[in-house]
Amino acid sequence: MANATPTVTLNNGIEMPILGFGVFQVDNDSTEAAVSAALTAGYRLLDTAAAYGNEEAVGAAIAKSGIPRDELFVTTKLWIQDAPAEENTKRAFDDSLRKLGLDYVDLYLIHQPFGDYYGQWRAMEALNKEGRARAIGVSNFAPDQLLDLIINNEVVPAVNQIETHPFKQNTDYQELMRGEGVQIESWGPFAEGKNGLFTNEVLEGIGKDHGKSVAQVVLRWLTQRGVVAIPKTVNPDRMAQNLDVFDFELTEAQMAQIADLHTGESQFFDHEDPEMVRWLSARRLS
Repeated sequence: MANATPTVTLNNGIEMPILGFGVFQVDNDSTEAAVSAALTAGYRLLDTAAAYGNEEAVGAAIAKSGIPRDELFVTTKLWIQDAPAEENTKRAFDDSLRKLGLDYVDLYLIHQPFGDYYGQWRAMEALNKEGRARAIGVSNFAPDQLLDLIINNEVVPAVNQIETHPFKQNTDYQELMRGEGVQIESWGPFAEGKNGLFTNEVLEGIGKDHGKSVAQVVLRWLTQRGVVAIPKTVNPDRMAQNLDVFDFELTEAQMAQIADLHTGESQFFDHEDPEMVRWLSARRLS
C-alpha cells in the first residue's frame, strides 16, 4: 500500500510522500502503538518533533516494523535554541537522532520562527551537507520571514509546514512558495474539528457525491492542490480511511465550493500575537 501514496519532489530532488502520519499531541505512551498501526496501514511519511516528547516512541515503532529505512520518510523539528544557536542546534539534532534511533532524518524543520533562526539555519545547512538531514525546511514561517531566509542564505528551505485547512487555505502563499521552490505542508488539516468542520454541509455534500467522509474530502482537496498533509489519529480504522483518498477526484466546481469556506483565520493561535510570541519564546525543552 505504501507504493500507492503519490509523492512530491522537493527542491533538492528528494521524493516525499504527499500524505503522512503526524503525532502532535499523541502522548508518549500511545505513540508507539499508533505509529506501528500507521506503518501497517501503509503510511511511510512520519512527522514528529522534539517538542512533542515522543521521538523515542516513534523510533521504537520504526525499529520494530522491519520496514527498510530507505522506504520511510521521517521528519522531526528543532525547537527554539538559546545562544550559541549553531552549537545548540547540532546538539539538539544529535539528541533527536539518538531518540529516534536513526542515522539520518529525511526532513529537519525549524519548528518556530523565533530566536536566532539564522544561526539555527546555518547549523542545519551543515547537517544537510553532511547528509544527516537529507532535506531541511521550516514551520510556521510567514511570507516575509520565509523570503528573508531564502534571500540571505545558501540553501532554500525544502518545506514550510503551516496551518492549512478549509478555513485557512493559504492559496496565495502556496503560489509564492511554489515560485521559490518551497513545498507547502499542512499541519492541522482537519482544524482539529473546530468551526464545525466535520459537520460542514458543503464538505458533507461533496462527500456524499463520492461516497467518502468529510475527512477524506479534506485530504483529497489538500493533496489535489499539491499540499502535503499529515493527519493525526490513534484509530486504526481512521488511519486506513485517511489514506484511502486517491481513488476519486474533486471537480472544479467542488474545489470552488471548498474555496468559499476560507475565512483566513487561525483555528489555533496567531504567531503575530505578542503574547503568543512571548509564550513560545520563553518555552525551553528540558
